[in-house]
Amino acid sequence: MTTEAAADPTSAEQAHTELWVDRTGTRRYTGRSSRGAEVLIGSQDVEGVFTPGELLKIALAACTGMSSDRPLSRRLGDDYDATIRVSGDADRENEVYPRIEEILQVDLSELDPDAASRLLVVVERAIEAVCTVGRTVKAGAEVDLRIETD
Repeated sequence: MTTEAAADPTSAEQAHTELWVDRTGTRRYTGRSSRGAEVLIGSQDVEGVFTPGELLKIALAACTGMSSDRPLSRRLGDDYDATIRVSGDADRENEVYPRIEEILQVDLSELDPDAASRLLVVVERAIEAVCTVGRTVKAGAEVDLRIETD
């Protein structure tokens, strides 16, 4: 790694994270990252795991939260509380989630109604502009699968 890359945490070398999933049992996997993170994945009948669809929805909710963090913390302070609830049933005939609903819950009671309304516009714009997961889902990403064998 170059000295310049080490000094700039947003450089391409720093930003690249390897991701993979290892099979750990029947319909059980562990998702891993080169940064040391792990998430347990499995089918809905397995306790203590997320399904892939749940992870998709959680990723969307987390992206919404992170995208709205700057405008909300600027106006409400760094210690504001927020919860993003996310849901959406699968269409099992077509194996898709035709609709995913998110609810961003945040207390704006300390703001006057006009200030709260203006903040909500800024928050919605921020989410639309920088939530990569939401933008990808809405755009319909192309997925390329390659199967390698030994």
